[in-house]
Amino acid sequence: MRGATSPCGERRAKQRWLYYCLTKPGAWQDEPWEGDMVAKVGDKIFAFVATDSVGVKCGDRETADEWLLRYPEQAVKMAYIGQHGWNSLSLGGRIPDDEIQEAIDESYQMIVAKLAKSKRPDLR
Repeated sequence: MRGATSPCGERRAKQRWLYYCLTKPGAWQDEPWEGDMVAKVGDKIFAFVATDSVGVKCGDRETADEWLLRYPEQAVKMAYIGQHGWNSLSLGGRIPDDEIQEAIDESYQMIVAKLAKSKRPDLR
């Protein structure tokens, strides 16, 4: 994903990460606001997938702030929901792909844990 600066490269990055999100058990794609693609599990969003970034739950605000310190300008507190530990992580920049993938995995796990047991996907 590094260096995905062309519009075509950015679209591929977005598609790659959206596809990765949708491989999670019970995950599905939604577009709750025009042009805003999200991945949900149950009725909850676990990732906001944009052309140049992915928004994920990074834990509590203190844990999420560690991303901001480690990757200034590449990780930013999300508007409106940032106080609840959500960050936007830039794609194609300094944040390694394996860390983006791990952040998506952790966001998914945190959201699944908050779902009612009857709405949780079978994770076996």
